[in-house]
Amino acid sequence: MKLLKSWYAILVLALPSLFAFATQTLTGTINLILVGDLGFVVIAVVGVSNIIMYNVFAIFSGIGHSVNYLVAQNFGAGEMRKGMQRMYLALLVSLGVAIFIAAAGWLASGAVLKLTGGSAELVATGGEYLELRFYAMAFGIISFAFHGFFRGVGDTRTSMIVSIAANVLMVGLTYGLTYGHWGLPDMGVIGAGYALLIGEAVQLAICLIVFWGPMHKRYQTRKLQSPDWKELKLISQESGKLGLQEFSMSVSMYIFTMFVLTLGDLAAAANEVALSVMSFGFMPAFAFGSTATILVGQAIGERRPDRAKKAGTNTAILGAIFLVLLGTVELIWAEPIARLYSDDPGVYELAAHLIQVSAYLQIFDGFYNFYAGGLRGIGDTTFLMRASFVLSLFMFVPLTYLFVMVFEWGSMGAWLALYSFLVALGLAVMIRYYRTDFASVRLKAAHD
Repeated sequence: MKLLKSWYAILVLALPSLFAFATQTLTGTINLILVGDLGFVVIAVVGVSNIIMYNVFAIFSGIGHSVNYLVAQNFGAGEMRKGMQRMYLALLVSLGVAIFIAAAGWLASGAVLKLTGGSAELVATGGEYLELRFYAMAFGIISFAFHGFFRGVGDTRTSMIVSIAANVLMVGLTYGLTYGHWGLPDMGVIGAGYALLIGEAVQLAICLIVFWGPMHKRYQTRKLQSPDWKELKLISQESGKLGLQEFSMSVSMYIFTMFVLTLGDLAAAANEVALSVMSFGFMPAFAFGSTATILVGQAIGERRPDRAKKAGTNTAILGAIFLVLLGTVELIWAEPIARLYSDDPGVYELAAHLIQVSAYLQIFDGFYNFYAGGLRGIGDTTFLMRASFVLSLFMFVPLTYLFVMVFEWGSMGAWLALYSFLVALGLAVMIRYYRTDFASVRLKAAHD
């Protein structure tokens, strides 16, 4: 009975996050399907732009992740005045980052796309689209800090509602602006870029309304706290470590994509289709990982290390069950799923093969996210940064080069390198979690 209550508490937090991440993943999937009729070069443009934006997001995602676990600890300890102080400092940092991202998109989007090594047609087609994606990301990085706060206080439902509203708008606008439906202009792939920009701007507006509106009564969100510059240093350090953790993985994925692009546009399109489908596995991994951060962080704040460690374990068990079920679906229906993206036999047959190979291996990506979430909850960000950096750049990248460029194993070689890396990373983080003495963990403070 006690275990069932624990699992119920986990699901109450995890399912809204799961739906939120599902909506985001589904939005990316639907958008890729919608632009698919424009040809495999456009599919490749959108896919490569996704990888570039993933890198940009990863560099600065540490702001939202640090808010998430710091606020969770403050919430558990009943110190929300400190939590609000940290939140406003994080918003200040994210605003500066947003200005930098927008400037980078305006000045260098074309140059960035050329660095991928794609064909001249891909670069010519995708320049303006990528610029719009940079502008959208500027709004998105601020919104992510708000989502970190919402989840930190355990309000995953609000985060879900905001995400769903914004992503439904993005899908509708992508359909309308790409092909000129509903009286909107026919703008092709550029319309898809404007759809994401408008959707991200609306999402940020909703976050501001919720934060300063309904949440003010409980958390005094409109009351500015006196800034503590030591706390700004803490947030910057934690954001930097968590950002480097994500960036080392994303930049290795960027290099991975560059290797895949040497195999031709068809292979690149198949790779992006397969990654899009496998992102449905990343979805429960992220959701349950985020839940682990909330539960572990709040329990540490309450000074209940025993409960914190059990919460991480139970979250990982439930998340693994979700991934096994999802993997079974992907294994059985890989080709019909791939054909939703493209009617080109070369694209969907190769994509289906990659999906089937990955169906159950994605459990290791789940282990990484579940236990990394738990380690974030206790503030063990240094290990996460080091493990991600070392394995991404000194295992994943060399293996991809070896399998694709030296052994010439094609797309399958690239994916074998990817999942070799995820297996090693997932096991490393899981071992770290269970070797950690939770009784010695203390609340994260500015003087740490």
